[in-house]
Amino acid sequence: MEDWRERISVNPGICHGKACIRGTRIMVSVVLDNLAAGTDRASILASYPSLQPADIDAALTYAAELAREGVMNLPVEIGT
Repeated sequence: MEDWRERISVNPGICHGKACIRGTRIMVSVVLDNLAAGTDRASILASYPSLQPADIDAALTYAAELAREGVMNLPVEIGT
């Protein structure tokens, strides 16, 4: 998704500056937590009526970008 930056915003005055779906107070992490818990897209959209299907795609693309660029301390695996 090329336009994810148009759907995700950060504002220090909204949700403590956490990434949110633009124009809402729905944090990207909430969308991702629901997906990680196995909640299907239709249920997420029903629970958050202001979300659009493209917002879920944007949240996933944002997460992929963070995974590519971010660093998190994880245990190092030795061997295969």
